[in-house]
Amino acid sequence: MTSANNSPTSVDLVIVGSGAGAMTAAITAADQGLSVLVVEKTDKYGGTSALSGGGIWIPNNPFFKQLGGNDSRALAKTYLEAATGGQVDAARLDAYLDRAPEMISYLQQHSRVRYAVADKYPDYYPHLPGSLAGGRTLDPELFDTACLGEEIDNQRRASPSTLLMGKIAWTARDAHKAMAREPGWRWLIIKLMLRYKLDWRQRKQTRRDRRAGLGGSLVAALRQSMVDRNIPLWLNTEFQDLLVEQGRVVGIQAMGKDGPLTVRAAKGVILASGGFEQNQALRDKYLAKPSRREWSATPPHANTGAALEAGMRQGAATALLDWCWWAPTISVPGEDKARGVFAERAFPGAIVVDGNGQRFYNEAAPYLEFGDAMYRNHQASGGKSIPAWVIFDAKFRFNYAMGPLMPGQIMPDSRLPKHWLGQLFWRSDSLQALAAQIGVDAEGLKATVARVNQFAAAGVDEDFDRGGNVFDRYYGDRNVKPNPCLAPIDKGPFYAMRMDAGDIGSKGGLLTDECARVLRDNGQPIDGLYAIGNCSASVMGTSYPGAGATLGPAMTFGYIAARHIAAQNTTTSEPAQQWPELKEA
Repeated sequence: MTSANNSPTSVDLVIVGSGAGAMTAAITAADQGLSVLVVEKTDKYGGTSALSGGGIWIPNNPFFKQLGGNDSRALAKTYLEAATGGQVDAARLDAYLDRAPEMISYLQQHSRVRYAVADKYPDYYPHLPGSLAGGRTLDPELFDTACLGEEIDNQRRASPSTLLMGKIAWTARDAHKAMAREPGWRWLIIKLMLRYKLDWRQRKQTRRDRRAGLGGSLVAALRQSMVDRNIPLWLNTEFQDLLVEQGRVVGIQAMGKDGPLTVRAAKGVILASGGFEQNQALRDKYLAKPSRREWSATPPHANTGAALEAGMRQGAATALLDWCWWAPTISVPGEDKARGVFAERAFPGAIVVDGNGQRFYNEAAPYLEFGDAMYRNHQASGGKSIPAWVIFDAKFRFNYAMGPLMPGQIMPDSRLPKHWLGQLFWRSDSLQALAAQIGVDAEGLKATVARVNQFAAAGVDEDFDRGGNVFDRYYGDRNVKPNPCLAPIDKGPFYAMRMDAGDIGSKGGLLTDECARVLRDNGQPIDGLYAIGNCSASVMGTSYPGAGATLGPAMTFGYIAARHIAAQNTTTSEPAQQWPELKEA
């Protein structure tokens, strides 16, 4: 680990942030012969990528084709154009379609990163033309972190919600098999638990699993790939502003442990430091209300919009500032960030209601759309769906997880922390009494439950068609008939948990072109300045086409930016006429 100092430093490329997009850019640039420095605000590298599922949405990827999958650029473009609805410049969409498969092939060949196809994970909008029932989302393989040595201690720890029983690493494919209760799921859980428990040397040292999965795997693999190339990473180095000379960005101003420092960048600066969701003032300025940073599932105080504000000071254009990657969240007492509620909403036997006791959206829908629906219904219902409440019964409690509550057959109520009752979850023998505890209209709740119970018996949700498409059913229980996402709520005690309108990052930011260059309002690039990930306006517009449509673009445009910068000569910022040939790592 290289430490910052107060002496002026000069490199070819400075990258602000240390998530998957930043590290992909660093590796690519180093392989093109550039000197690179990565600076990270906090004392841990990995950003929100380390907390994520680690999946990347790569349409027309070579791995799916190797398995015999049927995808094409034309099919993917049809889907992306339908999903984004004309909100995104065509050149950016084309750049993603062209370079995303190339990016992951490059990393697979020249780095420690290893992915496999999540062939059953469907696109999020199966009703749109060009969608696939699986194959576009790639899932990280487990990564043995022993090679990192003590450096693994500097990596941001995975969220407990991404680990089996809060401690055991697994893949998204493993998680799906267990949650959907596919054949062999019990043996899978036993195997993973034994692998963890029998790793004697690691258990003597730490509770942390030696293997990393999901986002932790991706970040660890990328970090080791940086170590392989001797790419310096400065922790505790907070970006403050851009260094600009004669209209060109030539470096950054930052604050290190020992005071202010200047880093010059001969070829450019890539901003990859996340969004602004942890800055309450910016949330209040741009996002729908109510909006609280405490509801976000991202690291507290990490993503505060410094890159956004620095770019705007240089005249950068922006887009989508009123959007986040919405996700309903549950706040757990004693934890420093909220937990996103992703798969659990599809499990049969739980519903989400507003203060009127009424459902307002398909619970199994993608989390972006569900979060957006919370805000839309909040306005329509007179302010009664933020917070919303997830309701379930004793059968659900026994069989399924909900947020930090593991299934009762593994973790019964008697083993839960006593202070969770009345803070994290509420419980009562009747729906009437439960509604009174949480301030929800009791008659409305009872009528809603009765109606849902009828839907469960018939297998058709007449209100929101829950379970009516392949995406809904992905996390449904295949053993529940006739609809894997619907089951009656009829056995007490009954439970409730508060659900806030959270997020996994802001969606809007600096507007960029197909090369990831930051643009001015007149459409001209700001010389020497690039932005990727959540500090840039999403190439997906207001949509979320599939699992990994956040990390996939961050990594792809990091790859594109690094290659574009490497193609520049030292005296001009004009792009090369042709895409440069890859250099072998």
